[in-house]
Amino acid sequence: MAIRKAVYFFCRDLNEDPVAPHVFASTVELFAPREAGFTVDGDPVLVAEGTNGDSFFYVRTEVVISHDFKRYLPVLNEHFGNFDFAGLVNWHGGKNAPDEIFTVHSTGDVSTGNYGPAHPVYMRNLLLALEANRKTAPLETFSTITEATHWTGIPFGGQPDLIPQYRVPLVDVEIGSTLSSWSNPHAARTVALSLPQVFSGAESNGRLRSLLCAGGVHLESSFAAAVTNSSEERPVAVSHILPSHWLESGKYDTESAAAKIESCVNSIAGGIHAIALHDDLKGRYKAPFRALAERLGIPVFKHKALRQPQDLPLWD
Repeated sequence: MAIRKAVYFFCRDLNEDPVAPHVFASTVELFAPREAGFTVDGDPVLVAEGTNGDSFFYVRTEVVISHDFKRYLPVLNEHFGNFDFAGLVNWHGGKNAPDEIFTVHSTGDVSTGNYGPAHPVYMRNLLLALEANRKTAPLETFSTITEATHWTGIPFGGQPDLIPQYRVPLVDVEIGSTLSSWSNPHAARTVALSLPQVFSGAESNGRLRSLLCAGGVHLESSFAAAVTNSSEERPVAVSHILPSHWLESGKYDTESAAAKIESCVNSIAGGIHAIALHDDLKGRYKAPFRALAERLGIPVFKHKALRQPQDLPLWD
């Protein structure tokens, strides 16, 4: 079995990131990682080995890497460019954001069609790990959900064409969405426990089915449910999720949509087996996805079908 490597990034400043320092502290307490022999932003990079010989690197940074991505991109490519997976641990917030959640989302800018590499299997593994560890912690009121594909570098002036220049699948792993959740020690421990489980899952059975999801809102529960409610016999994975508002702002009802969607699909490791379209997505935005599905010879179904993932027409 090939040895795999994952790297996780944590802003060390609690005033800037109210989650990452807590998760990093839990990681050190749980796994006692050793120094890897080099530094980033003056702090030693730490590494721990998993039970299968996989390696997990933990990197503290001065600021959230997506907030100054141009500065950190050379560091990512020099030290972590040949890794299998990467995660940015941070917080989820917002005026109307639900509280007591764990979220995971792939990296990309839907409007401009710049998509980072995505790995459906590893994202599935991480979501399932968060949910399983949540259940064993005293976090009954928390839930695990996916977010729409996005990049938090945009509000900080980041250029979207930088996203694909880091060729490792990079996700955000977040706790939301208020101070009580950000500082919850059980939530931090849950994330810390889950990060090294990213390579533990159903990738070798040949039955995993990868969905491209389009439409809906930023936090669309049906897309996460397709993963958490699917079985090991009929496993479902999601990665890039393209919500309605960014499909509209990105003019996915014009001729440019085909190239953007193709770029999205090409960024997904292993490709896709089906497309799930939210009912609220207008027909003219659904059209290019249906056209792509016809070219690829894969099914398209409504998001409501994800409530019973075992019944999806993907394994017959």
